[in-house]
Amino acid sequence: MADFYQNGSIATLHNLGQRSTEDLENELHSFKASRSMGLVLPSLYSELQTPALEDIVQKLKYVNYLEQIIVGLDRADANEYRHALEYFKRLPQDHRVLWNDGPRLREIDALLESQNLAPKEPGKGRNVWFCFGYALACNRVKAVALHDCDIKTYDRSMLARLLYPVANPNFNYEFAKGFYSRVADNKMNGRVCRLLVTPLIRSLKKVCKGHDDLLDYLDSFRYPLAGEFAMTAQVLNDIRIPSDWGLEIGVLSEMKRNYNENHICQVDIADVYDHKHQILSTEDKEKGLSKMSIDIAKSLYRKLAIEGQVFTPEHFRTIKATYYRIALDMVKRYGADAALNGLEYDNHAEGLSVELFAENIIDAGQTFMDNPMDTPFMPSWNRVISAFPDILKRLKLAVEEDNKEFAAGIS
Repeated sequence: MADFYQNGSIATLHNLGQRSTEDLENELHSFKASRSMGLVLPSLYSELQTPALEDIVQKLKYVNYLEQIIVGLDRADANEYRHALEYFKRLPQDHRVLWNDGPRLREIDALLESQNLAPKEPGKGRNVWFCFGYALACNRVKAVALHDCDIKTYDRSMLARLLYPVANPNFNYEFAKGFYSRVADNKMNGRVCRLLVTPLIRSLKKVCKGHDDLLDYLDSFRYPLAGEFAMTAQVLNDIRIPSDWGLEIGVLSEMKRNYNENHICQVDIADVYDHKHQILSTEDKEKGLSKMSIDIAKSLYRKLAIEGQVFTPEHFRTIKATYYRIALDMVKRYGADAALNGLEYDNHAEGLSVELFAENIIDAGQTFMDNPMDTPFMPSWNRVISAFPDILKRLKLAVEEDNKEFAAGIS
């Protein structure tokens, strides 16, 4: 059970343990007439073989307030796409599977590339971007939630709590970010958030000149790297999505750029949360948590540069030194927290993570200095529509034709 403390500039909606999932779902069902709701599921084909996604789909079958479910399918050939249609057909809600690697969506991608508007990199960001475009094309929902397909501890209450702030017509929230405790199997997880993001943000607050509202805003989120968030359909038009591991930080930054903080909240969606874990990858900085940490640091540097902050190599060395001290203090804090709660805690492994992240703070800075004009964001759909006024119609038609062609013969 959480406390009711409000910290920072973002409203925090807690789980005080006083309301059942069924009661929450009944109220969400009553919102359907004025605030129709949808869900986006970005998925790799390989995740269809996992118990996590099987459990998610089985539980979604009983969510009766959803108007639409959109599955973005990556890394699938034609036979695998057909299997995905078979796999998701048990969902009673209206649903579509976007075959992101299929020729029809690739043709749309090539059209966008002709005007330099296509996503530059494959991955979750590109997947989510096309799903948002399809949601706009259908124009069926006024609130959209997104969560990953590798959640091992999924419960219907997660989705209900995530959607509630943006679906409730009596609230004025446009965006809700999920948060939760990252404790599972008697261990404290979430290393990148605990040992990189929070210490780095607080280091930047010390090093960067002047008072930076963006850093205070980001520091207000209890779990800024959570992959679960919900937003109104209006947000889908304007938001730009990063294509790398900076997606979550980039989305939060975009919301601050486009909306007053009074329209943004964070909501406690789970007492227990676990998902697929990335390796640290000390030997290869293009993989695992190492790549993630570099992408996140670059995302923060770019955002601060947009706000007028000037960076030099000396700045990055100072940021690293400040980060290292704060992060080591955090290791001690988390060690004490783990001891009090009877959790396993490996101080040596935590220290190795901090050392790797400290190196990557410098590497990210060098990459930023070498490519200061790099623009990893995909364009907003508003911009795409201005270049291709019929693009949403084309996107919807491509998805429908894929579904019609490959669904034939599926009983």
